[in-house]
Amino acid sequence: MSFNNTPIELVEKYWDDRPCNIRHSTAAIGTKKYFDEVEERKYFVEPHIPDFAEFNRWKGKKVLEIGCGIGTDTINFARAGATVTAVDLSSKSLALATERSKIYNLFDQITFIKADVESLSKYVEPEPYDLVYSFGVLHHTPNPENAIREIKENFVTSGSTVKLMMYNRYSWKVIWILLTESKGRFWKITELIAKNSEAQTGCPVTYTYTPKSLRKLLGNTFETKNIFVNHIFPYRISEYVQYRYNKMWYFQLLPSVLFRLLERKLGWHLCITSQSR
Repeated sequence: MSFNNTPIELVEKYWDDRPCNIRHSTAAIGTKKYFDEVEERKYFVEPHIPDFAEFNRWKGKKVLEIGCGIGTDTINFARAGATVTAVDLSSKSLALATERSKIYNLFDQITFIKADVESLSKYVEPEPYDLVYSFGVLHHTPNPENAIREIKENFVTSGSTVKLMMYNRYSWKVIWILLTESKGRFWKITELIAKNSEAQTGCPVTYTYTPKSLRKLLGNTFETKNIFVNHIFPYRISEYVQYRYNKMWYFQLLPSVLFRLLERKLGWHLCITSQSR
């Protein structure tokens, strides 16, 4: 199954209906307490993000973040001293991210733009960036190859860094979907992955990649510097949504060292750092 002909409006509506991580706090949405708690929970559940992003490395540099969501990573790039251009397809996500930047007095360091990444240069003036960063976003656009082409042709120069997180095809998450959702319909796995890839079911587009297919997507323009997998969500969802962090019984039995090894083999997040030639 291919998502190439999926209308981008369906993707936009999905993320407008529930921006990513919007329920990571019970505080009033838009308050400083809310944003503090959103950040704390995000990096508690996904602690590999700060190491991957290397926020402090980009002090005094230009960062293009593709798919900023409600701005958790965006704020941390700006805190570290980067000048950030943050784009997203979702107007509701951008509104929250903009409000967040004002609360933390970082608005002047960030330019927020509503944009479709597959035709990014129509919305963002082409110029080279030191870092192009996209965490868990490009696999949700109907034609990721168009997005990569935009990045190559308009937003990098020799030495630019590109950091992407894309979903891993051979992951615990996919195994879980096969075991719980497929009911033997293995030929529908691509559709089932998309439907169950996010906290809110029904995502209209979700691609998954192997290290090999991700390198192929990027092409020879980029030299891979590092690639790894990470992140298995271990918590009981019924309790997690109530902000209780109790692991599934089978993960409780695993020593933390073994769980980390499992994450490195079957993690949902396939993270690549590459450099433009």
